[in-house]
Amino acid sequence: MPNDLLKTAITGTTQDHLLIEDIIDDIVIQKDGSCCSILQIASVNFDLLSEKEQAALVYAYSNILNSLNFTIQILIRTTTKDISNYVKNLRKAEGEESSPVLKERIKKYQKFIEEIVKKHDILSKSFYVVIPFSPLELGLSQAQKQVSSLRNNPYSKEYILEKAKANLAPKIDHLLRLFSRLGLEISIMETKQLINLFYGIYNPETAGVQKVKSLSYGTPIVTAKI
Repeated sequence: MPNDLLKTAITGTTQDHLLIEDIIDDIVIQKDGSCCSILQIASVNFDLLSEKEQAALVYAYSNILNSLNFTIQILIRTTTKDISNYVKNLRKAEGEESSPVLKERIKKYQKFIEEIVKKHDILSKSFYVVIPFSPLELGLSQAQKQVSSLRNNPYSKEYILEKAKANLAPKIDHLLRLFSRLGLEISIMETKQLINLFYGIYNPETAGVQKVKSLSYGTPIVTAKI
């Protein structure tokens, strides 16, 4: 292998192969000039609802989808839940409890939880709505979109961000109102939350033992948890 190719291979970073260019002002900017905002929605225990409540929820949800005149993506992410801190708190509560009866109950409950974790993975589901902003909305042709990156894009990152904000803001407000009517907690994910979300997606094995830390979250820095 020529020396110049070897140097390129050594100096290359993982970020060079990611689609994400930056995350600024709660907006994800991709390398082709497209952007998106992400809303997080709380879950509903559908099985605990009555048949009438289930039917009403499905009907209301279908009305939301039918009322949209723009594209959205619904993302459901399943991860293994780390309950080590929960077990640690139980042990702490057991040590601080003065009542022998309550102390014994906490101990039994702690053992019960530990047995469940040994036999089954504790899973957590998170629900998101992704609202995209296409480079085509900047006036780029389909051919330009296919070959463009922010480095050769005719528009600057600042201009793209400004246009994305103006385009996404009314869509975000519309979705916040619609889903709130269903009694669901919904909120726009901020820059810090987005960085942690994508770090967890790209680093599922280490996300539980590391955290993302930065003063401005403009340039994320990964540090080990202490």
